Amino acid sequence: MQISAAMVKELRERTGAGMMDCKRALQETSGDIESAIDVMRKSGIAKAAKKAGRIAAEGTIVAKTDENMGQAVLLEVNCETDFVAKDENFQDFSQRLAAAVLEYSPESIETVKDLRLGNGASGSVEETRQQLVAKLGENITIRRFARIKKPDNGALGIYLHGNRIGVIVDVSVDNPGLAKDLAMHIAAANPLCVDEQGVPRDLLEKEREIQLARARESGKPAAIIEKMAAGRMKKFILENTLSGQAFIKDPDVSVATLLGKNNARVNGFARYEVGEGIEKKSDDFAGEVMQQAGLAKGETNE
Repeated sequence: MQISAAMVKELRERTGAGMMDCKRALQETSGDIESAIDVMRKSGIAKAAKKAGRIAAEGTIVAKTDENMGQAVLLEVNCETDFVAKDENFQDFSQRLAAAVLEYSPESIETVKDLRLGNGASGSVEETRQQLVAKLGENITIRRFARIKKPDNGALGIYLHGNRIGVIVDVSVDNPGLAKDLAMHIAAANPLCVDEQGVPRDLLEKEREIQLARARESGKPAAIIEKMAAGRMKKFILENTLSGQAFIKDPDVSVATLLGKNNARVNGFARYEVGEGIEKKSDDFAGEVMQQAGLAKGETNE
């Protein structure tokens, strides 16, 4: 049977699922929309689509290594609540997904969706995700991953702070202890980048404008204002770059000094924290009730 655009549109409107998912379901059911809806519900597609717009700012960070391949992966998978983040089904999915990313080396999140999970799982990552959404009742998203290769004669440092913060750091020397210490430092101090060269130019310009504005409030001459702003910018760079920060295990020593003592350099790092940068919904239940009652806050029916 020919599946028309109008049929796909109607099914999309009724389920909230993607166009290709709707088309496949209609083809499977010879154009019977009601049967197609049943098929999609059974597979979890319709339920997953309806939850897709909900904010998922909780979740887990997973780190996995493969010594034979000489690489490690850091992955963030999100859900809506901390309760589901601790669920064994969610955790198992996240662990198997990290293993698949490590094995198949996908180029992007979009290509991750087409991977196959191990342990006898059938279907793609995306199909498994949709089934998990249907089972757990929350939106689940695969947000990001970083895959870092171990350098020749170097080391990868990995640190997980529970399942909330994860770090992988690439160190130029074969010193696992140093690499682990640096990973712990990055988890705690959250540097923007390795050194000043890595700080985005737009961020530097914005910060300089802020520091100039602050310095002008002093009412001092322009030359003094420039010096004040320059000093504050230097402090900003030291505090926000890995090499400039004080080492957490020995605050009297900078990370740059620590690296120098070990004839080492940091080639790069990845640091993920669950939900960072995601705008969480703030529920105002009292406000909602008042709104439904047609009242402004503070008003009563008296």
